[in-house]
Amino acid sequence: MKLHANAKTCPASRRLLCRRVIEQGRTVTEAAEAAGVSVRSAYRWLARYRAEGESGLLDRSSRPRRSPRRTPPGRVAEILGLRRQRLSGQEIAERLGMAASTVSAVLRRAGLGRLRALEAPEPPNRYERARPGELVHIDVKKLAVIVRPGHRVHGDRRTQVRGAGWEYVHNLVDDATRLAYAEVLPDERKETVCAFLRRAVAWLSTQGITVERVLTDNGSGYRSRLHREVCAELGIAHKRTRAYRPRTNGKVERFIQTSLRRWAYRRPYASSAERTAALADWLHTYNHLRPHRSLNRQTPAQRLAGLLVNNVAGGHT
Repeated sequence: MKLHANAKTCPASRRLLCRRVIEQGRTVTEAAEAAGVSVRSAYRWLARYRAEGESGLLDRSSRPRRSPRRTPPGRVAEILGLRRQRLSGQEIAERLGMAASTVSAVLRRAGLGRLRALEAPEPPNRYERARPGELVHIDVKKLAVIVRPGHRVHGDRRTQVRGAGWEYVHNLVDDATRLAYAEVLPDERKETVCAFLRRAVAWLSTQGITVERVLTDNGSGYRSRLHREVCAELGIAHKRTRAYRPRTNGKVERFIQTSLRRWAYRRPYASSAERTAALADWLHTYNHLRPHRSLNRQTPAQRLAGLLVNNVAGGHT
């Protein structure tokens, strides 16, 4: 049951109102005043309770019993048939001589408001590399520069700071271990993404990981000649995701969402510098203290240690 947002009563308070009248002998006016509703409403709930018992105190659908002007079922079938031929709502309306708004309403009710709804859902494509460094995921998240606490803290969007600018969190996640590395940088230009790649690869090497492949989106920095040259210099194969398919890079996307909740938006920061300073603690927590369900409740550091002990990483040269 879903109560109306402005409802003054619920089934429990309606039951109390009825019992005050029936069992305690109060007048309907007194019971209505105590419940904070009109006398007319009190009489309505009392009548329902006497006729149907407690089930009569539940909210009923506001849908009318009859809808004479509703689109006939035969016409709805025609609309849906044309939609399955991949016609747009406007084309269907013109062909059937109907208002486009009516066609649109029918399509929305049928769950076919978008053409992509006609396509069968893709099966899950879950994978996990066996060796640390066999594939690493990289992506960038843009965050607003903090000038003063914003609407996420005080809830008032009218006091937004205009023109404060942006910071860019560059993120890397190892596919096999989920070990993560991140930096807050001023932009996502080709020089910046290449410098980040160098530092991230160097940091992974201190953890015993040799990077073989990197997966990024199709940002201009990753499509640049400089990025190709850096990848060749580091001996890394570069792969790019399919356009407009962020889930192809899902592991780093998941890390970014977790970072937003647990670090970037976790508490109000007085400045961007304070937020950036908190990143190191968050990365330590993520890599060494926070168990991952996808890793059988291990931390990334524990998963890495297990793979290195088994010589999985060292066995590949």
